[in-house]
Amino acid sequence: MFEKTGIPSEEMVRGKFPSIERINKGPVAVVECYKEIPCNPCQDACKFNAIKVGEDINNIPQLNWDNCTGCAVCLSKCPGLAIMVVDGSRSEEAILIKIPYEFLPLPKEGDLVKALDREGRYVADVRVLNVLNPKSFDRTPVVTIEADRKYLYDIRNIKVEA
Repeated sequence: MFEKTGIPSEEMVRGKFPSIERINKGPVAVVECYKEIPCNPCQDACKFNAIKVGEDINNIPQLNWDNCTGCAVCLSKCPGLAIMVVDGSRSEEAILIKIPYEFLPLPKEGDLVKALDREGRYVADVRVLNVLNPKSFDRTPVVTIEADRKYLYDIRNIKVEA
């Protein structure tokens, strides 16, 4: 199915996530690369040696979750928008998700937005906690949302209603 639609299966998605124990320790990147393509900006961006592509830039990035701080620099540098950061340390009910967002209008802190799955389908209404858009992120703002934990593996984007 992935080869036809480009949409990963639930098994493929869950295989990219660290354990729930690691997610509950604090922010950690999730690299959703499924195909070998020539790309390695995430490796170059990571100052903590958490992401390795290796000498062949066609390799799928491998993430060392113990080294990852969840800083989101890799997220802003990924040209395929394939990285997000998840954080389960804030509460037992909610999860924080940082996603790249290259659409207009940009949401604002406190906004209620529509969370979407990997197919662009509505999942839930979520609150925007933060929007980072420094020049160093090269026009890829990072939006932090708070969602119910049950949507951890489902949410991948947001829709801002104008």
